[in-house]
Amino acid sequence: MKGFKSGKSLYLIAAFALILVGTGCSIISVPIITNAGRNDVVNLGDSIFALSGKIQDYLHAWSGTTFRRYALSGSFVSHVSDQYDDARADNPYINTIFMDGGGNDILIPACAFDPYNCKKDWWESGLSSTCKNLINDVYVDMVNLLNRMGTDGVDNIIFLGYYHLKNGLIGTTALNPAVDYGDAKLALAIANATAAPNYRVFLDPRPSCTSSDITYDGVHPNDSGSYKCAALIWAKLQPKL
Repeated sequence: MKGFKSGKSLYLIAAFALILVGTGCSIISVPIITNAGRNDVVNLGDSIFALSGKIQDYLHAWSGTTFRRYALSGSFVSHVSDQYDDARADNPYINTIFMDGGGNDILIPACAFDPYNCKKDWWESGLSSTCKNLINDVYVDMVNLLNRMGTDGVDNIIFLGYYHLKNGLIGTTALNPAVDYGDAKLALAIANATAAPNYRVFLDPRPSCTSSDITYDGVHPNDSGSYKCAALIWAKLQPKL
């Protein structure tokens, strides 16, 4: 796997790992799937998909087949790009991608030392300009990745956005203004990717996923949250199978 090669990313992930170890958690991922019943359908992303794997478990059950999976916990957008490279190296024929990305670019620094001031304190009137600039950079990186997918001939991109966090071991509601700004930018990336496929869709889980759908860490979906995210994806994925 080519990911996690940036020195800055390695530093931030190491700091995040120390936080998780200190709270009794760890950065783990379900196994990647390099050969599946439908090799043309590929999952990319971060721990929303990769920590438990339950979103994809539901999709496999509903479809009656399996899809390739390269999502890994702790992934930044740059690592999702590496996942895409790995998927193409294994089998370049990719028709449909369901994915997420960008959340850790905000969450991991915020959980470490919050250098971009992405946590909105009660006395602040809005999200900081430094955090907005960080998310704007994520937007550019995501557009570039989506454009590359389109140029490579991927027909369908289904992008799952992020729901609001709850207060937990690593999650905090102070990051929800950053989630809102980030989701708006990710949706814009899907809309503005000029070289992206004819069918691309942004899925907003905020209306359906609530605090009861999130594990005690405050970030990751529990079984009900995984079911709701999978249902959002399935509604768009099923017609493309």
